[in-house]
Amino acid sequence: MDHKKVASEVVKAVGKDNVVAAAHCATRLRLVLKDDSKVDQAALDNNDDVKGTFKQNGQYQIIIGPGDVNNVYDYFVKETGVKEASTEDLKDIAQNGKKPNPIMAFVKLLSDIFVPLIPALVAGGLLMALNNFITSKGLFGPEAVIQMVPQLKAVSQMIQVMASAPFIFLPIMVGFSAAKRFGANPFLGGVIGMMMTSPSLVTGHFWNLFGMHVSQTPYTYQVIPVLVAVWILSILEKFFHKHLPSAVDFTFTPLLSVIITGFLTFTVVGPVMREVSNLITDGIVWLYNTTGAFGMGIFGAVYSPIVLTGLHQSFPAVEVQLISAFTAHHQGVGDFIFIVASMANVAQGAATFALMTLTKDKKTKGLASSAGVSALLGITEPAIFGVNLKFKFPFFCALVGSCIASFIAGIFKVGAVALGSAGFLGFLSVNTKSIIIYVICELISFAIAFAVTFLYGKSHNQLVNPVPVATSEAEAIEAKEDHVEPEQMQEVSLNNEVIAAPVNGKVEDLSETNDEVFSTKMMGDGAAIIPTDGTIYAPVDGKISVAYETKHAYGITSDKGAEVLIHVGIDTVNLKGEHFESFVKQGQTVKKGDKLGTVDIDAVQKAGYDPTVMTIITNTANYAEVGHKKVDEIHHGDDFIKVVAK
Repeated sequence: MDHKKVASEVVKAVGKDNVVAAAHCATRLRLVLKDDSKVDQAALDNNDDVKGTFKQNGQYQIIIGPGDVNNVYDYFVKETGVKEASTEDLKDIAQNGKKPNPIMAFVKLLSDIFVPLIPALVAGGLLMALNNFITSKGLFGPEAVIQMVPQLKAVSQMIQVMASAPFIFLPIMVGFSAAKRFGANPFLGGVIGMMMTSPSLVTGHFWNLFGMHVSQTPYTYQVIPVLVAVWILSILEKFFHKHLPSAVDFTFTPLLSVIITGFLTFTVVGPVMREVSNLITDGIVWLYNTTGAFGMGIFGAVYSPIVLTGLHQSFPAVEVQLISAFTAHHQGVGDFIFIVASMANVAQGAATFALMTLTKDKKTKGLASSAGVSALLGITEPAIFGVNLKFKFPFFCALVGSCIASFIAGIFKVGAVALGSAGFLGFLSVNTKSIIIYVICELISFAIAFAVTFLYGKSHNQLVNPVPVATSEAEAIEAKEDHVEPEQMQEVSLNNEVIAAPVNGKVEDLSETNDEVFSTKMMGDGAAIIPTDGTIYAPVDGKISVAYETKHAYGITSDKGAEVLIHVGIDTVNLKGEHFESFVKQGQTVKKGDKLGTVDIDAVQKAGYDPTVMTIITNTANYAEVGHKKVDEIHHGDDFIKVVAK
């Protein structure tokens, strides 16, 4: 990479006089700009040395890559004349004088709280769906399965207990997650949820509290009351931590926080917020009943654009309420948002497959095939950001299929009774009476989106010269290879290789990490580990290509050609090396299992940072396949990521 040239091209694209401040981390330039609309986005998207761009927290971030970003940054600073800044300084500059968008802030709040709960809700939901298959009449015969096979009755009852648990005790999970998000002790948040779902609470009974009748109605299935209660808990806990002497803080802060929150919850917060929750649910159900199929059709047409904004991350909070209202009180049709999401996802996948048949470009075909399959299974980011938005028309053609299929689903009042995979496998979550029409609607969505995309592309000769132009601000890098000159390609000989785990801990998919660069695989494919100890080991034999002064990231080029980035924590560059120790230098040769450095995990978490360790194959595009081992726990040195040469 010609670092000076890349810096000059970036300066030209963003505008020399448009830059307020600049910093960099292990992988990206972080800029605060006067006016983001002045950026020549097409120039950056078409730059082979720029791996992606996106906006976050008032910063315009440009993905360059490990080992190159610091050199590009140096030339960028020289050319623009801006003052060098740390990432923490940049954060302050970005927020100075700027009021955060309250809607997006609220969406992020809900996302932070509910996204971690989705696996539990999906597990409970699919168990509920499985029990519906066993107990529903007319599905496999005139009688239910448990009537035809009485021996399954006990199995059904056990499954029902398992399925209902995540929803009955939902306030406990919400309390724990919300407390973490609000900065309170998560176990105290869980205690608040436990109080609100205690078996001692009985509907119709009251406490006589100084002449005031306080309802003992339990808050099972509820979301909003516990959210507000835990928010109050967080305020009280912080207040007492600040004002109580350290000698009594440990004992009395939890006591006072819980008892005050408890009384406020049962007397005021709970009853009021339960009514608010019911009104919101009633309002959504009323809107659905009023607009009917037309409303579903409109929702289907705008769902994918909503995904681009990130607003869909707040939907699980609403979906839980809809499912709870249906399963507990037979109110509404269930989760219609899930139905629309499924139609939209399948439509985007179909458009991607249509593009695959239109193009003669091998790279686009390969990307479209994998992204299309992913979309049909409910994960649309690779299809939307990596393919459809690059060519523009497939994204919009897909909206037609989604709109029509959602309209038809609305006519037949198709609803989900559980969360699950919003795609072709979504029939597992749908009310058993609607499974057939659901599958038909999915097929309609696929057929229309495929046909419209294919016919439009064919009639407008869209892919005569198949060179896609990226248009999204946060596109998935699976769709973009690093630029490599032919001479360079001859010099590099890649081999099949297995990358070891660099740390002990719990394995996590990149898609589950809380950093857009890694979760959308902009830097390449790989996997993450939630560490259980703080020692980082070399995962391969090779040479240290990057060793940052901040000690939070390492780049290693293996002897077999894999370019491995080990990134310790999210935004931990802001710690400026505090709580980190490094044992290696750039250019140093290491063997698999050598200690690279250490991190104080507890200190990093107390400082407010996520310690997740990402292992990224930054030259993913040069491999035919990159995949990680599907295990829960892993030990450093164990086989972790497999790369297969083309």
